[in-house]
This record gives sequence, structure tokens and C-alpha cells, in this order.
Amino acid sequence: MSPKVWIDGKITDPRDAKVCVYDHGFLYGDGIFEGIRVYGGKIFECKAHMDRLFESARAIRLVIPLTPEQVCKAMEDTVKAADCRDGYIRLIVSRGNGPLGISPAKCEKPSVICIVDTITMYPAEMYESGMAVITSSVIRNHANALSPRIKSLNYLNNVLAKIEANDAGVPEAIMLNSAGNVAECTADNIFIVRTVGTMPEVQTPATSDGILEGVTRRVVMDICKSVGLSMVEKTLQRHDLYIADECFLTGTAAEVIPVTKIDGRPVGTGKPGPITRELISAFKKKIREEGDGR
Repeated sequence: MSPKVWIDGKITDPRDAKVCVYDHGFLYGDGIFEGIRVYGGKIFECKAHMDRLFESARAIRLVIPLTPEQVCKAMEDTVKAADCRDGYIRLIVSRGNGPLGISPAKCEKPSVICIVDTITMYPAEMYESGMAVITSSVIRNHANALSPRIKSLNYLNNVLAKIEANDAGVPEAIMLNSAGNVAECTADNIFIVRTVGTMPEVQTPATSDGILEGVTRRVVMDICKSVGLSMVEKTLQRHDLYIADECFLTGTAAEVIPVTKIDGRPVGTGKPGPITRELISAFKKKIREEGDGR
């Protein structure tokens, strides 16, 4: 694989890819993006990502100068040019070039960028043994400030929480919302498994708790239902995390990864649990089936 970048219709090598310093995405974080996986040469959950991209654009009054079909074609062309079988797409739409000043009124047309490369979120051994996380002191953006449902280029809220995780020597941090309830992690959605009565139940925060509606999150929720697991969206507090039987994270880049320690406390037995392992296996099967069958 050779990484490639598509910028407004032209495919280049990364070293030749250039964005103007007057671009409002660079100056003010004024734009949106999607992270998308490629498995077996095929774009995974392409329609779901396009739906979210265009919803984010509509929410910030950004008119994408391409149709969803044209955006998909740009990604497919870049994947082919990169000779990418298994990789990662970073799709970006910025407000475009404009004069200095926060107003986007005089910006030229929005710019569309597609990067095809690889990404590694966490060490491979963590997918087998699990990972430790902390709860961050950085509160998730309030929905009436900048809605977490918009996949904005302005990720400083998440970056500050990630710095806390780095300082604590762990790879990820859980973010709470303004009410003190669990929202999501800096780059992933969070799930727990609890025994309700005599049966396991998979639980995850709802969109009203201040989360991004993750594409992999939805895929895993659908898998839960398909294999007969009880799956609910509900408000969770740190207490629920501390007494959970299992915990795992989902994300396009992260895929599905077990969490075995939260704030220094072991989750369940301190090892990836059976439900988490079942869901990881089912997710891997799905991506094989939707790729080229490998």
C-alpha cells in the first residue's frame, strides 16, 4: 500500500498534498470529518458514514460541493490509487479558504479531502489482554455549545482528555457530560455488560448523554441483537462502570477492544469477558464477510 491524498479532485502523494493556511478548517476548526475503514479493498459501512457526514454538514450549515455518490467515488478512486486492501480513510470537508476573521461569509467553496493510509489506535496485545482507562476531568462539550453528534474538526475537547490519559500512563479516557454521567471516550464509544436478573445485558449511553453516534457502535448494537443479547441504551454513571462485569470500547479506528481496568479498579475478573470476546469474534466475522471474504 502507498498512502494517497485526494484534494478537490486531484490525487497526490502525501508529501505533495497542500492545504492553504487561510482554510477555515485550519484556522478555526470549521469543518467536519469521517474516519472510515477499508477491509478487503471495500469501504466498510460507506452509506452510514455518508449519512453522518451530510448530517454533520447540515448541522453547521456547510454545503458539501459533491453528492454522496461523488464523495464515495472519490474515496473509491483514492483507495484504488493507494492499492489499499486494509486501511483507513480520513475524509475531511472544510469551510474552505477565506479572509482572516471568524465569519465564514466570504469563504470560497468548501474543500473536500480524502486521505487513504493506515492507522493503529492501540497495541495489538491490548485486544487480547484488555486495556486500562481513566475518567477524565475534562467534561464533554455541552450539546447546546457544540453538539457531540457533529463530527467536527474542532476536537480540542477530546484532545485535552487524551492528554490526561497520556499523563496517567493509559491509552484512553472516559469523558463525563455536564450532568456527571458517562458520555464516551476521547475517540470511542463505551459499552458495559451487567447481569440483570440472571441474564447478561449490554448497556451503552444514549445520544441524549452527549455522544457521537458511532458507526461501529451501531454495528455492534446490531450484532448484539442478532446473537440474542439484550442491548439497551441508558444513562450510566461511574458507579455503573465500577460494578460492571465487562467493559469494551468501539470505534472505526479502534474496532472493538476490551477494557479491563477503570480508574485503577479491575473490571469484573480483570480479564476480557466472554460477551466481549463473543462480540469481537462476531465483528471480525462481519468485516471478513463484507470485505473480499478473507
